[in-house]
Amino acid sequence: MIRRTLMYVFSLALAAVLAQPAAAQGVGYWTNAELKAAAKKMAPKINEQHFALDRLGDWGSHYALMVHREGNGPSEIHDRYTDFYVVQSGEGTLVTGGEIVGSKETEPGEVRGTSVKGGTKRSLKPGDTVNIPPKTPHQVVVPSGKTITYLILKVKAE
Repeated sequence: MIRRTLMYVFSLALAAVLAQPAAAQGVGYWTNAELKAAAKKMAPKINEQHFALDRLGDWGSHYALMVHREGNGPSEIHDRYTDFYVVQSGEGTLVTGGEIVGSKETEPGEVRGTSVKGGTKRSLKPGDTVNIPPKTPHQVVVPSGKTITYLILKVKAE
């Protein structure tokens, strides 16, 4: 009887914990070797838009992603997020500024398009870091036959 009661209480407690919204994670730490291993596992996950994405962690005010591209990304504008990139491997071109071609709001505060017209082009290679403020049109362009893998820290704007 006591055992059954304890199991019942434990089950209720577990159900209550699982019903709570996910809390922000604590400290996130990845070694260079761990990031390289994670990047190698991304190529088989490539979708029809020529990219794969893994969410590394979420801390409430910001979250981290690893992105692997084997083709051009969409052009983007985020009203409420700063994007901070750290290139891990490969090469590409970042286009910032200008205007989004074929823009569509995909969700509140998020715009996607096919390209950026009139922006500034910057070469991307391993070790490069980039800060893209909210409301800045941007796109990662990947040359044919090339790939690029980069981390994105997405920080909510105040």
